[in-house]
Amino acid sequence: MIDLHCHILPGADDGPKVMEESIAMAKAALEQGIHTIVATPHHQNGRYLNDKEAVLAKVKELNEVLQERGVPLQILSGQEVRIHGELIKELRQGKVMGVAEKSNYLFIELPPDHFPRFASQMLFDLQLEGYRPVIVHPERNREIMENPLMLYNMVKKGIFTQVTAASVAGKFGKKIQTFSHQLIDANLTHFIASDAHNTTNRGFCLQEAYEVVDRQFGVSTRVMLMENAELLLEGLYINAMEPEAVRKKKFLGLF
Repeated sequence: MIDLHCHILPGADDGPKVMEESIAMAKAALEQGIHTIVATPHHQNGRYLNDKEAVLAKVKELNEVLQERGVPLQILSGQEVRIHGELIKELRQGKVMGVAEKSNYLFIELPPDHFPRFASQMLFDLQLEGYRPVIVHPERNREIMENPLMLYNMVKKGIFTQVTAASVAGKFGKKIQTFSHQLIDANLTHFIASDAHNTTNRGFCLQEAYEVVDRQFGVSTRVMLMENAELLLEGLYINAMEPEAVRKKKFLGLF
C-alpha cells in the first residue's frame, strides 16, 4: 500500500522527535503492508515551518538511515500546507511543493474549526496556477461537518479531498466516522491516508480503514481509492466519480 499523508520525519513537527521513533514508525508501516510513504510535515500552520528544501533534506536523511538499517520502506517528499494568503507566492518561490515533489497535487490543510473566507478564491487561484488542490481530513473540520454542502460545491469545481484512515475506522469517534463514511458514499473524497504521527495514539490504521471500506462500500471502491494513491504519485488524473450532496438533515439527525 501507499500512504500519502504521514508525519514520519524526525524533529519536523508534532510527529516523532528523534530518528529512532521514525524508524519504529517505518517498521509499523511495513507491518501494515505499506511500502511507500509520503512524508507530509506541517507547514505554515502557525506553529511549524517546513519549506521544500528542509523537507527534501530530512527525507534524504531518513531514507539513508532506513537503507542502512535494512528497512525496505520508501519515503517521498511532501508537505501538509495550511492554507494562507501567501501560498501562491511561496509556490513561486519554491518553498512549497506538490505531493511527492514531482506531482502537481497539493495537500491543503484547513483550520480545524472553520473554513476561511478567502479559501474558495485561493483554491481557484491554485487551479489556475496548474495545481490540483487536495483538502486533507475535511471530515474533521467543524464548519464542513455542519454544512457539508460546502465540500460538495468545492468537489464539483475540481477540488479533491483525502480522509484519514483513523476517521474511517472510528478512532476519532462515531460522529467523525459516520461523516467520513458519508463522504465516501457521496463520492466526496478521493484518497485515504493515515496521517500517522506515532506508533501509539496516532498510528497508521490504513489496513483497517481499507477493510472497513471493503465491507461497507465494496471491493471496487477500495480498489479505486488505492489506485488513486498510485495515480497521484505519478501526477496522473485520478478516478473521480460524480459527487453527490450529503443531506444535511440526515447527517445532523445522526448526532
